Amino acid sequence: PAAPAKEKGTKDGKVEKKSAKPAAKPAAKPAKPQVKKADKPKKDAAKAKSKTASKKAAINKAKKVQTKVIKGAFGTRVRKIRTSVKFHRPHTFRPPRNPKYPRKSVPRRDRMDAFNVIKYPLTTEAAMKKIEDSNTLVFLVHTKANKHHVKAAVKKLYKI
Repeated sequence: PAAPAKEKGTKDGKVEKKSAKPAAKPAAKPAKPQVKKADKPKKDAAKAKSKTASKKAAINKAKKVQTKVIKGAFGTRVRKIRTSVKFHRPHTFRPPRNPKYPRKSVPRRDRMDAFNVIKYPLTTEAAMKKIEDSNTLVFLVHTKANKHHVKAAVKKLYKI
């Protein structure tokens, strides 16, 4: 008796059935929201614009250089009109004095102060009569004091 024919890919002529459902897959990650990319400008148009702009810039630069070459490195010189026959040398910078230390250790004292101008009130008979009759005080003053000194001294000392 003849043996049963074996099918390809089976053992002992037994056919294995594949399951209809595939094996359970692991849980998928949530999908990332897709970011819309900005539309890129067409390269040809941008290149054409940049080429024309760069050409114009180069032409302008060349024209500027050309004018400088024609005119020369040094511009026109304006001559100064001299109104005097004599030539005076220009004033040089004289910096203000900035001493390291004062040359005088103590500042000068004013010799004619109010106390030195008015010496003392006069108390003779004639001076007393002047006080009684014409309401006038009489003082002896410094020999070198003038009217202004005396007036300022009286104002300061007696607040009149």
